[in-house]
Amino acid sequence: MKIYTRTGDQGETALFGGGRVSKADLRVAAYGAVDELNAALGLARAAAPCRQIQAWLEELQNQLFHLGAELATPPGKLSRQIARIQAHHVQWLEATIDEMDGALPALRNFILPGGTGAAAQLQLARAICRRAERDITLLATQESIGDMPLVYINRLSDWLFTAARYDNLLAGEAESKWSLRDAPH
Repeated sequence: MKIYTRTGDQGETALFGGGRVSKADLRVAAYGAVDELNAALGLARAAAPCRQIQAWLEELQNQLFHLGAELATPPGKLSRQIARIQAHHVQWLEATIDEMDGALPALRNFILPGGTGAAAQLQLARAICRRAERDITLLATQESIGDMPLVYINRLSDWLFTAARYDNLLAGEAESKWSLRDAPH
């Protein structure tokens, strides 16, 4: 099978379950942002020295493929063959957030993204996740996508923030607090 098909040369793409849409379609933007997020998680996973975080990120990458496939399928075309994001995925996110948060100091200030390479990648992934959330929200104003994609992507951004803090904690890296005052020039 060739990697190129030439079928998208005119600015259209095929959807899962049939049909073609413009590559500027809201649905394509939504699953495209999820794909970008998945790639960012791959970078974070490559940078993470902690095997537990690597394993969690690999699990998330698989879940994001489920979400992308779900978003790439037009309403009424979803079948049992396409794995969908479900409540147990959100519960898994919440349980691992609670596990990491139990080891972290209480958050009393906004913190600047950074620290270890993996933590910085996780913060970048969090920002991409927030954009994916905006794209999915916009799609949901136009088409029915169900409740779980939005709940999941919202909780995932919380997970990524917590995981960045957790990676810094494991590495002994101090968090940089946001200064409310303007620094002298």
